[in-house]
Amino acid sequence: MIKQAVVILIALVTGLFACDSNRVFEENVEMTDGIWVADSSVIFKFEIKEPKRKYNLYYNLRNTISYPFQNIYVNYTLGDTLGNVIAEELINKDLFHPKTGKPYGSGLGDIFDHQFLIMKDYQFDEPGIYSLKLEQYMRRDSLPDVLSVGARVEWASENQD
Repeated sequence: MIKQAVVILIALVTGLFACDSNRVFEENVEMTDGIWVADSSVIFKFEIKEPKRKYNLYYNLRNTISYPFQNIYVNYTLGDTLGNVIAEELINKDLFHPKTGKPYGSGLGDIFDHQFLIMKDYQFDEPGIYSLKLEQYMRRDSLPDVLSVGARVEWASENQD
């Protein structure tokens, strides 16, 4: 009976992820011991096959309720197929409400997931392999209670087939 329940649960979870028809790329990297070290950037490589389409780029973050700050500063760098910098920006996002301390994002227990838009309706110049580098820019070298960092590239909704 328990084995049947596990099989059904796995099938449901797989089905939920398979329904995401806009996703071009998504990957999350777990942080060792739940610590994001300032000098350890996370680099994601993804392929763009249809440059005439528009894309949305996001970064994902998973943290615990014990994360010691209200916000997080993340610097992103988007590189083209030749390694040239296309775009770069330092982004400040709140993870907790500034007055109540209530966590933002979707959560289960004391773990919360966030997805922050980096670029909306971006059109790449040509097909190829692109890179997205993420770095934490907090005033602390070792940022505790960050469980994973990720990137997502999806087709912009106006381009749905």
